[in-house]
Amino acid sequence: MVSGIRYYYTGTGGATSGAETKYKKIHLMINITTELENNEFVKLLLESIGDGIFVLDKDGTIIAWNSAMEKIVGYTASEMKGQSCNILDFNQCFDRNCPTGIKDCGILKYGKVEPTECLLTHKNGHTLSVSKNARVIKNQLNQTIGIVEAVTDLTELKNVRLKMEKATRRLGELNHLGGIIAKSQVMQNVFSFIKASAASDTSILILGESGTGKELVAEAIHSIGERKDKPMITLNCSALSETLLESELFGHVKGAFTGAIQDRTGWFEEADGGTIFLDEISEITPYIQVKLLRVLQQKEIERVGESKKRKIDIRIIAATNKDLKSLVDTGTFREDLYYRLKVFPIYLPPLRDRKEDIPLLADHFIKINNKKATIKVKGISKPALKNFMDYPWPGNIRELANAIEHAFVLCSDRQIKPVDLPLEIREQNTIFRPLGKQIVQDNRSSTRSGSQFNKKELIKLLFDSNWNKAEVARRTGLSRASIWKYMKKWNIPLQQDEEQTPRRLSENRPFV
Repeated sequence: MVSGIRYYYTGTGGATSGAETKYKKIHLMINITTELENNEFVKLLLESIGDGIFVLDKDGTIIAWNSAMEKIVGYTASEMKGQSCNILDFNQCFDRNCPTGIKDCGILKYGKVEPTECLLTHKNGHTLSVSKNARVIKNQLNQTIGIVEAVTDLTELKNVRLKMEKATRRLGELNHLGGIIAKSQVMQNVFSFIKASAASDTSILILGESGTGKELVAEAIHSIGERKDKPMITLNCSALSETLLESELFGHVKGAFTGAIQDRTGWFEEADGGTIFLDEISEITPYIQVKLLRVLQQKEIERVGESKKRKIDIRIIAATNKDLKSLVDTGTFREDLYYRLKVFPIYLPPLRDRKEDIPLLADHFIKINNKKATIKVKGISKPALKNFMDYPWPGNIRELANAIEHAFVLCSDRQIKPVDLPLEIREQNTIFRPLGKQIVQDNRSSTRSGSQFNKKELIKLLFDSNWNKAEVARRTGLSRASIWKYMKKWNIPLQQDEEQTPRRLSENRPFV
């Protein structure tokens, strides 16, 4: 009986009529050690508890030690019975190390130890992280007859915490692969494809709308592949004529054509051992398609004006924003070249299909612009972010980058607000088209006269039109002369300042 009280009956006879019975309660302090050893239920209870449990008598001597404690600290019950708990060397007992005796321990004074994370010493000498709590055991007369302590092993929890910290760091790594920033599931799939493709030399075809970051994907593939220490050359196939593209890709010899005054090494040779990225591959002519097919099949080139074959070791990554298969079906693009290029296709989703990445990308562009801006912007307001999330982003990430830069020009606060955004983003339900001297909304329920413009609105329109006054006039329905008058009235520069010019997409890297 852990209560510490037993009851005895004593009867006394009296001279009065009837038997008078008196009950006398006799209190005896029970030996708690004997009770724990003899009480089978208590034994089963201690062994069934998953946490480590040990019991001390009122003098601080261990009298019970369950199997969970054995597993945690390595000491068996037979080794610990009769010992003091200071053998475990707890480092946190009432904000101090484990005292040498029970009298110095605060448990008798305070009656309990709240769950506390601390360290103890294992039998083998190493330190364990645990949580301990303790309570005094009292009888029905409120007398202390012992102490029970519970110990929870935090080693596994600590490991979980470490894994979570690693996972958090890893999440940062997953959100940034090469120059690509994303956390959406569709982009995590793209990351997986990039990592898989980087391990081989297979030709890759990157498919995606303009502004989705196809070049950055190509750079990421190169940067984590076996060819990362070799050159990577990027070429936009739509920017060059057939003759110039042939010369740039394959090189030429002296006298091959007018102006060829010396031999020239082409980009295929320059990229030997590395990677060549052919953007807008759909724009190459049938003649260049034939020559490119030979490069893919034979791994050799011929310079313009010579018949000598030169072996090259390159990886070709191509990209397009068009449906190459439909071009194949119409006969515009060679079918054999198409299948040679798309051995490993990677589809890059448009921004409207990965909107959970918008806050991450917006924050990235804010950081970029803060580096060159006088007024530092802390972030984007919730209403402005809602505008971003609702907008379809036909120009994808390139448009998002320009929208943030646009906001920096107009933002007068520490936070980007809807009024700082381009008109098409903040007024998404409005169709702007000239109609006399009005800007007409698609619901035609309200109009604004051009004379109601203020300086900030005109600056926004100028920025959207790259300071093209004629374009602003077309958007507003006003005359070009009126736009000039407003600019002069409000001291707006007639030419866009250099620092106001939107930077090219490549200068705002890294992002997708």
